[in-house]
Amino acid sequence: MANVSLEDIKTLRERLGTGMVDTKNALVEAEGDLEKATEILRLKGAKGNAKRADRSTSEGLIAAHEGADATTMIELACETDFVAKGEKFVALGERVLAAVVAAGADSVEAALAASVDGSTVAAIIDEEAAIIGEKFELRRVARIAGANFAVYLHRTNKDLPPQVGVVVAYEGSDAETARSIAQHISFADPQYLTRDEVPAE
Repeated sequence: MANVSLEDIKTLRERLGTGMVDTKNALVEAEGDLEKATEILRLKGAKGNAKRADRSTSEGLIAAHEGADATTMIELACETDFVAKGEKFVALGERVLAAVVAAGADSVEAALAASVDGSTVAAIIDEEAAIIGEKFELRRVARIAGANFAVYLHRTNKDLPPQVGVVVAYEGSDAETARSIAQHISFADPQYLTRDEVPAE
């Protein structure tokens, strides 16, 4: 059996966010080679993704980008609040958002196909899910063209990333009032989200 050091276990866990036992076992199988152990953990996780396909994703984050000509918002979901508040999941959300913005994607399908670091958004989500061991899902993507938007992201728990996001389009220059309206909408959970959805009567 390979001599696996605690330092190597720590290094790999910090890199991948994997559990202690899985990390140690992968290093033993790889005879202490960090790169081989990384690949072992990725392959093991990829097989687990298929088994997790039917699990529910009730936690996650909302992230938004306000551009000069459009505002983009995404919802990236996971299974537990423990993962949702982790640095790796939050960083994944930032990478996904950046790729979606760069691609100008306005739907989940277009976003998943967007390129990022020589891969696709779908691939990096699956890869991170495999490593961490939870189901991840890019649930919603919205891109609204225009310049005058107020964005408000609300944390339902101070220890978690934002889980409610509101974008308000406005005319004029009163951005502060528009943001206040967005904040109130996040609390009110309105029945209708656009003017077109409101019944004429």
